[in-house]
Amino acid sequence: MFDRLTRGLPGRGGARRAVETGAGTALALALGTLAVFLLESPPIGIADASPVYLIPVVFVASRYGTWPGLVTAVAAVAVYDLLFTEPRFTLVVADPREWLDLILFLFVALAVGRLVALNAERAAVADRRAAESEALFAVSRQLASSEFDEAAQAIAERLQRDTGFDRVRVSIEKDGRERVIGDTSRGQPIPASSLTNTLVRPAGDGPARWLRTHEQLRRATGRQIHPRVLRVPIEVDGDVMGSLSAVAGDVGWLSPETTRLLALAADQLGLALHRERLRRAATDAEIAHRSDELKSALVASVSHDLRTPLASIRAAAENLLDPEVPWTADDVRKAASSIESEAERLDRLVRGLLDLSRIQAGALRPELEMCDLGSMVEAVVDRLRRALGDRPVTLLLPESLPPVRVDALLFDQLLSNLIENVARHAPPPVPLAVRADAGVEHAYAELVVEDGGPGVPAGILDRLFESPGMFDRRAAGTRRGTGIGLVVVAGFAQAMDIGLSASHSQLGGLAVTLRIPVADPPEAPSP
Repeated sequence: MFDRLTRGLPGRGGARRAVETGAGTALALALGTLAVFLLESPPIGIADASPVYLIPVVFVASRYGTWPGLVTAVAAVAVYDLLFTEPRFTLVVADPREWLDLILFLFVALAVGRLVALNAERAAVADRRAAESEALFAVSRQLASSEFDEAAQAIAERLQRDTGFDRVRVSIEKDGRERVIGDTSRGQPIPASSLTNTLVRPAGDGPARWLRTHEQLRRATGRQIHPRVLRVPIEVDGDVMGSLSAVAGDVGWLSPETTRLLALAADQLGLALHRERLRRAATDAEIAHRSDELKSALVASVSHDLRTPLASIRAAAENLLDPEVPWTADDVRKAASSIESEAERLDRLVRGLLDLSRIQAGALRPELEMCDLGSMVEAVVDRLRRALGDRPVTLLLPESLPPVRVDALLFDQLLSNLIENVARHAPPPVPLAVRADAGVEHAYAELVVEDGGPGVPAGILDRLFESPGMFDRRAAGTRRGTGIGLVVVAGFAQAMDIGLSASHSQLGGLAVTLRIPVADPPEAPSP
């Protein structure tokens, strides 16, 4: 690609280019002279083979440009006059007709050389424009199909291939700090130079130009000093967001195509970075908006549930403190039991809010270990027997259940929330069933908690574990309450990579299914 971007330009290679042009011209003239000599000598014996020199003229003009082609045409006329026109080995021409032939040949050679050179230059320009368009398309496609940091690295590598630079580096600036997001020589010191060529682009449609600036270098920087460092600012609407830097190395004069490619690549990076920042700002605003909505919904959802136990506790306490109310020992026990029950209800609600805040803050760090599913379920059910009352409870926990990989404490809270949800919303004597079985191919264990309560409408089954207050739970036949417990269940399940779904129960109420990953069996000790 670099050859396509710089082919035919006069500054590339400097002395090397001049030597290559001179050697190619001399070789073409020598081969043409040899061909003329063979054609005009016996046994062929052509009287005038001078048109053969048009071949070197065409070759040199198409290969090296207009001026080398014109020089070749003049040199061909001079060589033919010197070697093949009488008197030989002198530029004097005895026959006037020979002068006419030489002048006509020179005119034709000049015209052919110029036309061939123009055609070659146009083909080279078209080729370079095609290469430039291909490179810009690759930059745009990379920015559109990848994350910005990944795309910046790929663009730096692409520009290095297309331009032949020693190093290309992309960096962005934010809050006065520079961060490198793309570098073809990662891990190496940032290049430095006493002379930095900065690309300056005018506000209008004028051409960009390179401005050479001096920088003060410190001796003990540890940075490698390069003779030519290029810098193209990455900016949008005058706001400088970073820079595209390059070490030019032995690349000679920068072609307009190379300059344009660097400028347009920097523009594409700037627009992409601007869009990325706008997208992040919009995402942050949306998150803040949703957070405010969630907070409002949460406050509206729990306000009634907070007031109810507090009002009950306050009423019982005021009655106990009222000296005019006659209290028997049985009445005092009932009031104390009511206070204890409402305090436990308030404690569950506060614990649910705290768990919900931990989930939303991403503070859950489960410590997964191998656990026995059956024993954990039995322990939770035994602890919550009092809350379940006299409703019938069925446990179907086969002994062949595989060990599961969970955080024992989080799973205890998860299962407790599910069973407490049944105790609160499915009044006795509706049944409760907890059954477990090995999943498909024994990759997970399936645990189902179901009840015979009122259940939930089919329309909100898929949203049952959403944040509280995000849908109307007051519809007919719907369980009442904030739903914080189920949101906490969903957060705990996600933290432990447990699949969670809700469906209608075979008992008539709600069934919640947990798909718990099975623990890998321990390795057998080596004999």
